[in-house]
Amino acid sequence: MAGRFQGFTQEGLDFLQQVKAKNDKAWFEEHRFIYDRSVLNPFRALVDDLAPVMLEIDPLIETRSAVGKTISRIHRDTRFSQDKSLYRDRMWVTFKRPAKNWADAPAYFFGIAPDSVHYGLGYYSASKSTMDLFRHTLKQRPAQFLEVAGCCREPFELIGESYKRPLVKDLDPPIATWYNRKSFAAIVDSPDMEPLFHADLVTRLAGGFRQLEPLYQWLMTIETMKQIDPADL
Repeated sequence: MAGRFQGFTQEGLDFLQQVKAKNDKAWFEEHRFIYDRSVLNPFRALVDDLAPVMLEIDPLIETRSAVGKTISRIHRDTRFSQDKSLYRDRMWVTFKRPAKNWADAPAYFFGIAPDSVHYGLGYYSASKSTMDLFRHTLKQRPAQFLEVAGCCREPFELIGESYKRPLVKDLDPPIATWYNRKSFAAIVDSPDMEPLFHADLVTRLAGGFRQLEPLYQWLMTIETMKQIDPADL
């Protein structure tokens, strides 16, 4: 898959490591050109190259390669946080439909830190009402869901906090592992940074995101169900 993205650079990863240590406005402004050149610009190119694939998965997904749209802000909002660090030492992109409550909607994601890379699909923090609807679909169509869940095979693993006590006893284990989650994501989380430095990272991510499409489409049915009167379910 040829395109604009040519890979990240060690300079970009070093910048993220240094911004964690410095975390100073004067230092950041002095080195902003590195952020633009070796962090932000590669992310923009990556989003642009992935956009056709993401629009095939969902024509309504946001694919504009802009900070605040698909690309995270490096500046932290410290108003309501005890951590007053001005800048993040990690960056990420998300592909999701525009939504006010974005944390409660399914999203594809890819992110880097100075020493790790991760990508996948899931919720940032699903609400209880969203997970209740998800559990409703599991009870209604368990066999169909297990077919969908097959897309979460390697290299992905299922993560997400589970309730300490099963919500329903005697569920089949393959269903129970999903049913008892408070939120979840199918994710690759790796310390191997080498793939970041090559243009075929686009192909790797596109393949992974396509692999997870059945789960994405299932989760989008949950979004549709949010518009339905619960009495009609």
